[in-house]
This record gives sequence, C-alpha cells and structure tokens, in this order.
Amino acid sequence: MIHFSRWKIILILGLCSLGLVLAAPNLFSKEQLAGFPAWVPKSTLNLGLDLRGGSHLLLEVDLRSAFKERLANLVQAIRAELRSERIGYSRIGATRDQALVVIRDPDKKARRGRGGQTNIERAAKLLRRLEAGTEVDVSGARITVSYTVEARRERDSQVLQQSIEIVRRRVDEFGTTEPSIQSQGSNRILVQVPGLDDPERLKKVLGQTAKMTFHLLDERFGFGTPLPTVAPPGSFFAKQRPDKRQDLQGGPPGRVYVLKKRVVVSGEHLVDSQPSFDTGRPVVSFRFNTIGARKFGRVTQENVGKPFAILLDNEVISAPVIQGPILGGSGIITGGFTVSETQDLALLLRAGALPAPMTILEERTVGPDLGADSIAAGQIACIIGFILVLVFMVMAYGIFGVFANIALVLNMALLLGGLSLLQATLTLPGIAGIVLTIGMAVDANVLVFERIREEVASGRTPLSSVDAGYRRALTTIIDANLTTLIAAIILFEFGSGPVKGFAVTLSIGLVTSMFTAIMVTRLIVVTYLRLRRLQTLPI
Repeated sequence: MIHFSRWKIILILGLCSLGLVLAAPNLFSKEQLAGFPAWVPKSTLNLGLDLRGGSHLLLEVDLRSAFKERLANLVQAIRAELRSERIGYSRIGATRDQALVVIRDPDKKARRGRGGQTNIERAAKLLRRLEAGTEVDVSGARITVSYTVEARRERDSQVLQQSIEIVRRRVDEFGTTEPSIQSQGSNRILVQVPGLDDPERLKKVLGQTAKMTFHLLDERFGFGTPLPTVAPPGSFFAKQRPDKRQDLQGGPPGRVYVLKKRVVVSGEHLVDSQPSFDTGRPVVSFRFNTIGARKFGRVTQENVGKPFAILLDNEVISAPVIQGPILGGSGIITGGFTVSETQDLALLLRAGALPAPMTILEERTVGPDLGADSIAAGQIACIIGFILVLVFMVMAYGIFGVFANIALVLNMALLLGGLSLLQATLTLPGIAGIVLTIGMAVDANVLVFERIREEVASGRTPLSSVDAGYRRALTTIIDANLTTLIAAIILFEFGSGPVKGFAVTLSIGLVTSMFTAIMVTRLIVVTYLRLRRLQTLPI
C-alpha cells in the first residue's frame, strides 16, 4: 500500500488537476466566461427552482377525454368496416366505456360465398379482429366492443408519456436551463422551470391542447345566412376565437361557423411554424410534410374561391377564402394576432398537439430573492462545516490532519467539477448533500489514522505502520461507503425532484471522497515519510 508506480502518480495528479479545472468556471460570472477562449471549460452548476427562482406547476392530464376520443375513432372504424361488408345497422355510437352497434336483420343469412353466416355472426367476427386489446360481446342484435383493463392502462400510460414529451418540447422553446418535467402518479405532470420570469405565459402555453385542423365551410350557411338550430348531418358548429376579426367576408368577431366534419388536413402533418409578418400584420407561417402538402394542395385546388376554416382546439382562428391553389405545402395563418400571440402559436404548432387536455392543479412562483437567501444560507452552512472539519482534523492528527484537509479541498474540487461536467441542477437538498459529503469525506482518513496509531503502539516502523493502517482499514472504508452509495442510488431511482438532487451530490461525493482518502492522502503521506525519513510518526 505504500508503493506508487509512476503511472499511478500521474493518474492521481491528472484527475486532481482535471477536477480543479472543471470546478474553476463556477468562480466566474457568465459574462466573464463568455470572454474566455473557446477551449477553456465553461460548464457550471445549474441552480434549481428553490435557489434561482422560477415557476412550479402541477398539471393533470384528462385521460378520460383521451379515452372518449379513442372510442369515437373506434366507432368510426366500426362504421367503415360494416359498410364495406354491407352489413346494415340501425344504431351505432359510444357509451361511457364501450362502443355499441345494433345490427339490422341479425339472423339474415349472407349471400353465397360468405360461408352462410348470419349478419350478427359476420359482424362479430369482423369486429373481433378490428383492433387489438378489445373484447366483443354479442347479445341478440346488439354488439358491444370494449377495451380490456390492460389495454386501457397501457393507453393511459402512453398518453401520459406523450403529454410529458409535448410539454418538454414547449418548455424547451422558452430557452430555459435545466427544466424539470416528470410524471407524478398515473395522470399528473410536475413542471419546474428555474429562472422563468413570465409564469403567466408558461401557464397559457402549457394549458392549451393546440390541436389544429383544417375544415371546409358548409356553403349552405355562408355569411349573412341564418344559422340552423341544429347542425345538419356531416357538419358541426364552431365559434370564432374571442375578440379576433377574421378574414371571411368581413365577418364580425365572435360569429359562429357551420363547418364540415371531415378534416381535410390535420396539424399532425405540420413540420414547421414560425412567427412572421404579411403586409405589416403579425402572422404565423407554416409548412407541411409531403403527405400534408399533397392533401393541402388538392383541397385548395378543388375549392378555389370557397372559404375554409383553421381550427385550434375547436375554435376558429382564421377563416380565409381560398384565392388559388397552394401547391408548395406552405402558407400563413392570419387572425388579428399580436406579435406575442404569433410567437406562442408558432411554438405550440412546432411542439405538437397534446393527446389530451390538461388542467393546472397547483401553481407556485419562487422569487429570486428567496432563492438568493437560500444560496446564502447554504453557503454559510458549507463554510462553517468546512472550517470546523479542517480545525478538528488538525487538532486531532497534527500534520496528518493537514494532509487530510488538503485531500478534502481536492475532494470538493472534484465534486464541483463532476457536477459541472454533468450539468447537474443544484437544489437546497443538493447543498445538504454537499455539506454531508464534507463530513463524510474525512471518515475514511479517521479510520486509517486511528489504525495507524494502533500499529505504531504495537511497535511497527513508520512506513510499516502506514502500510498496515491503509491495508487493514481499506475493507472497512469500502464497506461503509458502498452501503451509503447503494442507499443513494435507490434514492435516485425511486425519488423525484429534490430527492434526486440530494442523491446525485451524495453519490458523486462518496466516489470522490473514497478516491481522495485512499489515493490522494496516501500519496501525500507516503511522499512526506520518504522525504523526511522520520523515525516516529507525528500522529
């Protein structure tokens, strides 16, 4: 344990130097770092919500709404399949948890070539293979199609994960550093955005489903034509977005349109959207993918001179008249927007639509003053703990305590360097982990030094005592740190938010403290003894 080959010495010194270099950027401001050469490391610790201030939102995903939409799609698929097989039905629709269809003439035999099956048998066979994860129940002329518990649970999980990904894309558009976005339970999303100075805009952007569709208007009910009390078959009512003047024949704000149900193009085909200007007005430019461009070009080519509507979350945001074929797959959305609204709308369209509506259950805004107070308190705790540990080690072990303190300083540099390299987010629990690491970092040195004292008392020479002390304490050091590291890993795996921050700093601190205690301190002690050739150890 007292022999160091040249490559080990170079490796130890190299790692310590690397830690100092990676930790150094935290001593400078962002403006100062921007003036440094490009090859200089500039990664620093990111401050969490509780230190930097920002917005905290707890969102609830409406899984029921997503399931209703899925049932509606299932009903449409059933209708299309029955029509393709020429099986008549007298009723079709969706109840709360299942799709229902009533077959006309259920006992009527099919024509030749269809196996002599009755209409009800053919329909049941057809619907059983319609979609995986469904169960089909036949009762007289009624057929119900429902999803299994496993299929619903899997779909709910997919909706939640897709919502998290869409929320992440939208938050990333704000340009914030290290936002925290994670699930809570089966239908909630926790969003923490440090450093955001406009929480209202964040709420507005995250709370909008942003499902965009293009529909043709029902020409029987144009501008000035009285609206029916009930939407005719194949059409539906859509209200204009509040306080937005549209382009359709000078229509007044807040008017109601009668639109055809068929979606001519959907927002899922959008590949890009950007805020722009057209004749001095703020607009949103958009571009479709190949499939969307083909559909959009065909619709505009076949309906020149006719109005069509652009819907966002079932509200008409623009209803222009098609002036000519749009074959390039791109266009603009007008609607009396402000510059800020075009930016947000373009952001929403780029990020994609949420699979289900979301509501805000909890909202908190942490001011920068509170974060500054937390940072100051954390700094004071670290400094006091650090000084007390340094004083104790010198008083207890003399020159060996000084060696342990040197290793402790290097340990802190390695810890900060590792966190900076990983671009970790530092929170108040993370600071607690650093303070705890300061105390734990000298544990291994205490174990070794006490063991060395025992070896000296038994009559061993200085080098022999050091060798035996490190060799016999090594197993205890590894066992003690390994058990704590396992606990930290479990905290990271099953914890969330601040708990993970504590686990990260504790884990990295354990690894660096083991390295500095076993390798760095030992190298300093052995080098000191070889240079001084002491007959007795000052410990």
